[in-house]
Amino acid sequence: MRFLAYLLVSWALNAVVLAIVAWIFDDVHAGTTGQLLTAAAVFGILNTILKPILRLLTLPLAVITLGLAWFFVSMFMLWLTSIIVNGFDVDGFWTYVGATIVIWLLNVVIDVGERMRRSPSGQPALG
Repeated sequence: MRFLAYLLVSWALNAVVLAIVAWIFDDVHAGTTGQLLTAAAVFGILNTILKPILRLLTLPLAVITLGLAWFFVSMFMLWLTSIIVNGFDVDGFWTYVGATIVIWLLNVVIDVGERMRRSPSGQPALG
C-alpha cells in the first residue's frame, strides 16, 4: 500500500512539474489534462527504468564531460516523452534545454522539501 501511495505522489508531482514547465515555456504544449497525466506517467516510467540504464552506459562519457552527458540523458527522457505521448509537445532544442533545467530545479526543490519533512529537526538531512 505504501508503494502505491509513493507511485501516486510521484505521478502527481511529475504532472505538476510538467504543467509548470508548460506554463513557463510557450513552446511546451501539455495538451489536455489527460495528455498531461499520461505524459507524467510516461516521464516517470522512463526516468525510473530507462534513465538509470542510459546513465550507466554513458558513465565514461560523463566522466570526460564532467557530468554534462547526463544532462543530455535527461533531455532525451523529455524528448522521448514528447514522442510517445500525443499532445505533449516540446518545440526546439533550446526549449528542451530550458525545460530540462527547470525540471531539474523543481526536482531539487521537491527533494529538499521531502528531506526536510523526514528530518526530525526540520533541517535538511544529509545523505
